[in-house]
Amino acid sequence: QAGQLMVPFVKTPVAHLGWFTLLWVALVIVGASNAANLTDGLDGLAIGCSLTVALTYAVMTFIAGNARLAGYLAVPFVPGASELTVVCAALIGACLGFLWFNCHPAQVFMGDTGALAIGGLIGAVAVMIKQELALIIVGGVFVMEALSVILQVASFKLTGQRIFRMSPLHHHFELGGWAETKVTVRFWVLSVIFALAGLATLKLR
Repeated sequence: QAGQLMVPFVKTPVAHLGWFTLLWVALVIVGASNAANLTDGLDGLAIGCSLTVALTYAVMTFIAGNARLAGYLAVPFVPGASELTVVCAALIGACLGFLWFNCHPAQVFMGDTGALAIGGLIGAVAVMIKQELALIIVGGVFVMEALSVILQVASFKLTGQRIFRMSPLHHHFELGGWAETKVTVRFWVLSVIFALAGLATLKLR
């Protein structure tokens, strides 16, 4: 199964990456790590979104490690993947404990060390169970935040104009008059919606 590229809503692998697998793995992990870090700009925002992603991948790893469930849902069976469910459960517990003190007004902050590590762990789990592209859906908030930065920089370099008031995206809404807690909670809601959509891809094939 090494090197297989699974696409959401498609039952069979669409490609075999071969030697490009190493580059793909690096891209996924580095991308997830930096996207999570870019999201960490408001109290509770990154850790709340990380919590929903971790919950989703806890379900996905359990399914991937169970031959019957994996066969029924037509997802890759990865022997030993259920061990990753324990890792995801540990991350869920860590997120809950941290969120207690990181919600507004925050008493503790994760900084680059925490955000990069959490994003990297999520990316690594996605790679190990062949659900890397599903992470684009499940981690939709992270993708939005990262894309807002990419588009903002590209637009300013090419045209001298900014698309957003400020990037990452959560600052755009802050400058639009939304309270910090309003931005955070609404992004949490979006994160739950993206997580449910990601789980739906397991069945809608």
